[in-house]
Amino acid sequence: MKRVTFLALLLATAPSGIVAVGHAAEGGPPDRATSGIASDQRTMAMRIRIKAGDKVVMATLVDNPTSRDFISLLPLTVTLEDHAATEKITYLPRKLSTEGAPAGSDPAIGDIAYYAPWGNLALFHRDFHYSSGLVPLGRIDAGIETLSRPGSLKATIELVNR
Repeated sequence: MKRVTFLALLLATAPSGIVAVGHAAEGGPPDRATSGIASDQRTMAMRIRIKAGDKVVMATLVDNPTSRDFISLLPLTVTLEDHAATEKITYLPRKLSTEGAPAGSDPAIGDIAYYAPWGNLALFHRDFHYSSGLVPLGRIDAGIETLSRPGSLKATIELVNR
């Protein structure tokens, strides 16, 4: 009973930013400000699985036109190549929509992005700096160690649920 009263008091008196942080601490939506793909985009229930041999990488995509366009390509079998000892990349069969996309982003370990100038998917296993044309797609939830291994990986990317 005390918890409900405290929460009601908090909701009635706290600024919305404080309530949002409290909500995340209680198991609500994550605070995206700590991610390299920080934005006001909500995480949608679009999960993908990247299978490379017997290894699996799980990820959650954000809700933006580029992510939705990427999902329309799935399932997709690709070869993930090392790039700059920082990310695994693969070129997509076609360019994706960048409608409403930011001018660029500053990716962190675990971020998934689309690099519009080259038309490739980027899976970051190391931190990187701000890059123009880099559109956030989502975050790796589990299995990132698979991507940090040197060399190329044959992988299948598929939607887990809609």
